[in-house]
Amino acid sequence: MEDEAVEDMAEARETADEVAYADCVLCAEPTEYPETVKGATLCPVCEWQEAQRRACSG
Repeated sequence: MEDEAVEDMAEARETADEVAYADCVLCAEPTEYPETVKGATLCPVCEWQEAQRRACSG
């Protein structure tokens, strides 16, 4: 049973390494989203800054 868990973790890491991540549309830094996500993808910093702008715009 323990061997199966180790194998599953190894497969998950390999899959994660194969995913191509989208670039932020504002600063071109890598995002947390795969390239297959539709819409404007933002990196964590730009997402936070955009949330601040929207919160203050009333």
